[in-house]
Amino acid sequence: MAKKKRKEKSFSSFLNNPIDFTLLITILLLLSIGLIMVLSASSPSALAESGDSYSYFSKQLIFAILGIIAMLFISKVDYRFYQKFYKHAWWIALIALAIVLVAGREVNGAKRWIYIGSLSIQPSEIVKLLMIIFYAGILMKNRDQLESYGKGFIKHIFLLAPIIGLLLLQPHFSASIVIIGICSIMMIMGGCKFSHFIATGAVGGIPALVGLIFLEPYRLKRVITFIDPWQDEIGDGWQVIQSLYAIGSGGLFGTGLGDSKQKFLYIPEPHNDFIFSILGEELGFIGCAVVLILFAIFIWRGILIAMRAPDMFGSLVAIGITALVAIQVIINVAVVTSSMPATGMPLPFFSYRWNSVIHIIM
Repeated sequence: MAKKKRKEKSFSSFLNNPIDFTLLITILLLLSIGLIMVLSASSPSALAESGDSYSYFSKQLIFAILGIIAMLFISKVDYRFYQKFYKHAWWIALIALAIVLVAGREVNGAKRWIYIGSLSIQPSEIVKLLMIIFYAGILMKNRDQLESYGKGFIKHIFLLAPIIGLLLLQPHFSASIVIIGICSIMMIMGGCKFSHFIATGAVGGIPALVGLIFLEPYRLKRVITFIDPWQDEIGDGWQVIQSLYAIGSGGLFGTGLGDSKQKFLYIPEPHNDFIFSILGEELGFIGCAVVLILFAIFIWRGILIAMRAPDMFGSLVAIGITALVAIQVIINVAVVTSSMPATGMPLPFFSYRWNSVIHIIM
């Protein structure tokens, strides 16, 4: 009876924890700006495809509302509840990725989506969250061994190998990079030595990355296009060049909300991965700076929450979620500004995808 009362008290005290209003307001601002940009960027494409300029926006609005509702509900669940199932998270991730290879639909040479009627699900997005829960749990369990190279570093990298292997079979290179980045940051924050990452990366990581690039001709072509996109300006370099035109024409204050020229079927699917370039064109350097500052505030609050967490599991979960958003923002902005080779990476809270719900929930 006493044990039951202690559990009830613990759960009640979690429900009464104060909300981080700075983080909440930041998320709502990012989400609101993202919805406005989806409406602006998608209207020409939506009109051409369906005759309804609001078709993409209306779906994104539904995703956003569902995300907010889910966020409010999940915020009342004690995060320690997930710790009990951290081992299950690894197996669920493994099975989900295996199902994609067996039952997924191939689109443009890749199997990344599972279609259930008109509903499409990309398991790799869910796997990112599952790996955060798994690594938070396993690192906490093995916290006394993390400084060891064999039991700390190699053991936990080995656990990641099957997940990355299944992702590369899809192939889904960008998701692999994100998950490796998240888990590496969590391992370092958990207690693994940074020197182990440097040494292993230099000996095995970099050669493996180069090998993966040369193994697939399309990856090598993306690297070559990144070096000089104008050598194939109406082919592989088209999207990046149009993105640079959009950002460059925006100037300091932009052309004005809704007045983008590049969204008129110049940039393919401007409401998806290249929505930041439309933002730069319409709202200019000032608009881009405001959005990046909001993302910086999000990351700052995430780090503070991790530092103030009462236990290691909560701290690592907060770091993992913060790293997930930060890595995707960095890669997306780098791609649209031609600072790295092109890869499919959504901009959290902005890109038109159902996984916007996941970013809000986190």
